[in-house]
Amino acid sequence: MNIAQIAAKELLKIKAVLLDTDKPFTWSSGIKSPIYCDNRLILSHPSTRDKIESSLTDLIKKHYPQVQIIAGTSTAGIAHAAYVSKLLNLPMVYVRSKAKNHGTSKLIEGETKPKQKIVVIEDLLSTGQSCLQVVNTLRKAKLQVLGVVAIFSYNMDICIKNFKINNCSYHTLTNLDVLSQVAIKNKYINLKQQKRILNFRDCPKGKW
Repeated sequence: MNIAQIAAKELLKIKAVLLDTDKPFTWSSGIKSPIYCDNRLILSHPSTRDKIESSLTDLIKKHYPQVQIIAGTSTAGIAHAAYVSKLLNLPMVYVRSKAKNHGTSKLIEGETKPKQKIVVIEDLLSTGQSCLQVVNTLRKAKLQVLGVVAIFSYNMDICIKNFKINNCSYHTLTNLDVLSQVAIKNKYINLKQQKRILNFRDCPKGKW
C-alpha cells in the first residue's frame, strides 16, 4: 500500500472517519453527510498517531523543504503541528480563528519574524475556507506561506477552487477517493454505498 492507502486504513480502523449512507451525520453547517471525520481521535491512538505525524513530516520535507516554521490551525491542527515541529526540529505557532478579547489580542500565538517561510498544518479540508483564513492571517503578518499540509480531504471541487483563487498550494496524506476504495476492500461499505458517498462529494447540498 502507498502512503495515502495506509493513512486511509488507519483512519477507518480507529473510526476517525465514519461512513454511513443510511443514517447521515449533521455537519456544523447543517449539511446532512454520509461521512464524518474527527481526526482528533488520532491523538488517542499512539501507533496511528506516530504513522500520521511521520507521514506529515515526510510530506513537508518532499514539497516544502525550505520551511522555517510550522503553524497549526486552531484548534484541531495545533497538536499535529506540535508533533511535526518536534520531528522537524522547527519552531511552531498556532493561529486563532478570532482574536482574544484580552491581553495583546493576538491572532498568531508564538514568535514569528517577517518573511519567514511557513507551512500550515490542518487536520481536515472540506471547502478549505477556514484554513485559507489562517493562510491570509499569516500573509497579513508578512510571513511567506509555502503551502498547507492536511491529513484528510473530501476532494470537493470547491476546495480546489478556493485554494487556486487564494494562490495557495496544498497536499494531503489521503482523501475521500482513496479512503472509499480502502473502505470497499476492507468491507466497511459496498459499491452502491461508495457511489452515494462520491455523489455527496460532488454535490453536498443535492440528492446523493
